[in-house]
Amino acid sequence: MVTRPLGASGLEVSRLILGCGNFGGIGSAPQFFGQGESEPEAYRLMDAAWELGINVFDTADAYGGGRSETWIGRWRERTGNDVVLSTKVFHSVEGDPSDRGLSRERILRQIDGSLRRLGVEQVDMYLIHEPDPETRLEETLDALDELVRAGKARAIGASNVDRAWLEQALGRVQWVQNSYSLLDRESEDVLAFCAERGLGFTPFSPLAGGWLTGKYRRGRPPPSDSRMATRPEPYLHLDDDAVYRGLDDLAAAAAERGVDMPTLALAWLLADPRIAAVVLGPRRPEHLEPARAALNLELTPWQRDELASLFP
Repeated sequence: MVTRPLGASGLEVSRLILGCGNFGGIGSAPQFFGQGESEPEAYRLMDAAWELGINVFDTADAYGGGRSETWIGRWRERTGNDVVLSTKVFHSVEGDPSDRGLSRERILRQIDGSLRRLGVEQVDMYLIHEPDPETRLEETLDALDELVRAGKARAIGASNVDRAWLEQALGRVQWVQNSYSLLDRESEDVLAFCAERGLGFTPFSPLAGGWLTGKYRRGRPPPSDSRMATRPEPYLHLDDDAVYRGLDDLAAAAAERGVDMPTLALAWLLADPRIAAVVLGPRRPEHLEPARAALNLELTPWQRDELASLFP
């Protein structure tokens, strides 16, 4: 698989990244700890991703209440495969609402837990999971720099941040990981800023919680195992006639090219030269197939603009 440099981090990343947020849970939400993919299912996903050439596994200390990091560590030990490890800090691993944030003391404590679960002495990519309004930004950034000097993290990034946050942190982070897709373009200004300042950009939720796969239809209940059935809050605004019309047009555009909707939606992201890699969240190994196909589907800037115009 082709790789790209991740900003000025010194890391080379595959164009696709395996998102491990469903391993043993659904993200960092305590009410879902112990759900999501089982450990054997997580192993099958990691095996399939590695076989495809994906060299970056993205997780967080709180995903699945620590299960995600633990299972990645066990998989690495079992296979001997040396993947680039990306993990995050902010939420509680135990689900304790009082144990969260980005204070110096907490960052220094949380990194040790991540290293232990992953079975390594250093993570390649360490991100804040979201900004902490209760901690001075300087304190957070100084603590992250401390981790790099101590050899516990190789490069520092930030997730779920806006341009104002990045302007304050300029020179202290090497890349950004925000939600971005045909149905979520709120990070356009962040993406432009990253391109201007030499920061990497790795979007997550590239299929908008399954909306860009065509699984949701007007007037029909969502599939029982879908995001709209289990955790719909981030996507309720998409239940709109204009969105459904855009999805119909996207389906037609995909059919004209002889591909499916997720392949075309992922190709739209991969064709943007400002995007280093795309974070995928497959539930089963076969869900990697549209991403593999998207790597070989070239879109011109004009074609990208045409696809973007399908949605409000």
